[in-house]
Amino acid sequence: MKALIPSHREKKRYLLLKGKDLKKNVPQAIKEFVGNLGLSEATPIPIKENIFSVNRKSLEKVKASLAVYPEKIELIKVSGTLKGLNKK
Repeated sequence: MKALIPSHREKKRYLLLKGKDLKKNVPQAIKEFVGNLGLSEATPIPIKENIFSVNRKSLEKVKASLAVYPEKIELIKVSGTLKGLNKK
């Protein structure tokens, strides 16, 4: 299968998060705030234990859903690249 050209790929942002049981709580927070359709648009994919990739267009919805979720999930940094998350 041929790779997609860059203009057809989904643009992603990487989130550096802090909290407990993030692999379960992040999708649950998004689902409670924006529903199943919002969860499928955001496509939160765990990269490492505290790094998630989300769709660029849904970034504001994801940030809002993490802020109102009862369990504390702290958003430390947002970056366009994984390398950019490690820079301070």
